[in-house]
Amino acid sequence: MEQKQTINFGAGPAKLPPSVLLQAQKELLNYSGIGISVLEMSHRSADFNKILNKTESLMRELLNIPDNYKVMFLQGGGSGQFSAVPLNLIGLKEDRCADYLVTGTWSEKAAKEAGKYGKVNIIHPKLDRYTKIPDPSSWTLNPSASYVYYCCNETVHGVEYNFTPETNGVVLVSDMSSNFLSRPVDVSKFGLIYAGAQKNVGSAGVTVVIVREDLLGHTLKECPIVLDYKVQAGMNSLYNTPPCFSIYIMGLVLEWIKNNGGSAAMETLNKQKSSMIYDIINASNGFYECPVDVTCRSRMNVPFYVGKKEGDKALEKEFLAGASKRGMISLKGHRSVGGIRASLYNAVTLEDTEALATFMKEFLKEHQ
Repeated sequence: MEQKQTINFGAGPAKLPPSVLLQAQKELLNYSGIGISVLEMSHRSADFNKILNKTESLMRELLNIPDNYKVMFLQGGGSGQFSAVPLNLIGLKEDRCADYLVTGTWSEKAAKEAGKYGKVNIIHPKLDRYTKIPDPSSWTLNPSASYVYYCCNETVHGVEYNFTPETNGVVLVSDMSSNFLSRPVDVSKFGLIYAGAQKNVGSAGVTVVIVREDLLGHTLKECPIVLDYKVQAGMNSLYNTPPCFSIYIMGLVLEWIKNNGGSAAMETLNKQKSSMIYDIINASNGFYECPVDVTCRSRMNVPFYVGKKEGDKALEKEFLAGASKRGMISLKGHRSVGGIRASLYNAVTLEDTEALATFMKEFLKEHQ
């Protein structure tokens, strides 16, 4: 009996393209004929420099990053950037304040952290649950804010912006950790974009920060030096030892994205995959229930309950067990919201998604 294939719907770390894993395996012991592994390579060596430069140039090409932006490969994950963003940018204007959109767990954490370094203004009425994006007509932007911050895709709640917020000239900052390179983005509209790699562009350990050059050098004096963008950009991400292997893996994933048609092709696929699942939810007469407003349902993370509006725990347990028997893993919703969550990042294929769709239809038929 052939081994059943495992389909990983994890929210991050997440599925990587098999061709990337195979290439990393092939090169693990002897990278490019130099006799050592990337894991052993000095970050100051010419060989690693080639890896770093190649990864950056692929990133610039895929996102069409303008020349007046710096690209950095840092450590500390998205959570490190909750601190780094205010430490570097909240001092841009003398009021030391920032506007935050809070539409889920991650932007809520970011706003709370920023409050340590300046005044944080939540620019919309507080949401009682994270299932929608407040209408821009309800926002109160502060023209003297140093920046406006939002999380483009909330991984836990499955809420995704399908528009770029208008800030009336104030610097726009976005956490794109979970939809980075899943669709084209106009980098020139942003002062800063950051993303942890472990969802769409690689393995855990490296966080990409793309920042406009004129925003460097306004760091608060209490900013730790490893989080200082001016220092890190000036040293080409080599102020301290960077996460070398994670940068190498990211380079391989970026190459895979490029060979498969770039961010526009990823967007087409991601729309197809997410529509496949949302269509089943919508047609299930409430057996599957997605709590998120239709206008901002995520193409990356599809959360839903089984059996009734707030979920039937016994049915959800049965659903997860049935999925697991078919080789589908990591479908359990985030502990804070429960239910089921299917994460459909770039490396998750149409075939993977079809397997889940088929199971959802069968499970529905069986229990209705």
